[in-house]
Amino acid sequence: MENKSHAFMAGLFTLMLLAAVGASVYWFNRDNRVRLPYDLVSRTNVTGLNPESAVRYRGLAVGKVESIKFDTSTPGQILIRILVNKGTPMTKSTFATLSYQGVTGLAFVQLDDDGHDRTLLSSSETHVAQLPLRPSFVDELQRRGNNLVHQLEAATSSVNQLLSPDNRQAMVDSINSVKSAAQSVNRLAQQLEPVTTQLPDTVRELTGTLEGAHRLTNQLTDPQGPLVRNLDSVGRAADQAASSLAAFQITMQTFEGSLQQEALPRLNTLSDDLRTTTQAVGQAAETINRNPRALLFGTSPPPPGPGEAGFSWPGGAGR
Repeated sequence: MENKSHAFMAGLFTLMLLAAVGASVYWFNRDNRVRLPYDLVSRTNVTGLNPESAVRYRGLAVGKVESIKFDTSTPGQILIRILVNKGTPMTKSTFATLSYQGVTGLAFVQLDDDGHDRTLLSSSETHVAQLPLRPSFVDELQRRGNNLVHQLEAATSSVNQLLSPDNRQAMVDSINSVKSAAQSVNRLAQQLEPVTTQLPDTVRELTGTLEGAHRLTNQLTDPQGPLVRNLDSVGRAADQAASSLAAFQITMQTFEGSLQQEALPRLNTLSDDLRTTTQAVGQAAETINRNPRALLFGTSPPPPGPGEAGFSWPGGAGR
């Protein structure tokens, strides 16, 4: 009877110990953090992503994946429900991508923000906010894989053409040409070596020439120098010539005025008198030509006209 009581107590103690261990494990594993739901909308592959996968915001663990399912309202679209710790800066410009852990192939959700809209994005169990799931680097690489392969093939073909036997021979010839040019430059340097040895003397002579030119320039620019004095003399002579020219212009203007006001009217009067005299001489010559006697006896008066004394009508007596 006593053995049975000890066994009962031992069994009861074991059960109580197991219950305490279970309660401790539950207590320490219990997640007391408040998390908000968000739906990620994806049209790309989500290979490697599973429920309970981690959710990171710029590398910091902020939640986990709750479920992955198809969107019944949009064929081909996938909805990924994630739970994010309350207080995480989720804004309207926040987006998600899939990242992979090493070489295991296991994926996790990486949240980031491009910063164009800092308005906080609210979400709740009744109104779950949606975020876009952008293609990852692997998705972009798969999408552009064919183009990359074609470009790689084209590049390989170009390299093969570049390294054809003819082109290789041309490159060898070019290298030989460069080698020959380098040898020519070396020979030219050897030929120029005597000239380079004379350069110090030439430089000293050139320095002396430059100093002389500098002194000559100083003399030419000296206000008391001969060049400046000669230039002053030339300037004064030019001023005198300008004064004389101005006086000559005034004289010519005076002469022109006198010619227009006095000489030209007199010349016009003389011309009129000369024209009258010429006309009179012409008339006298014409009279003498018609009646030479007029030169000795003078001109006879013209016959009387009608109404004058002595007028008679031709062919009859006066009326």
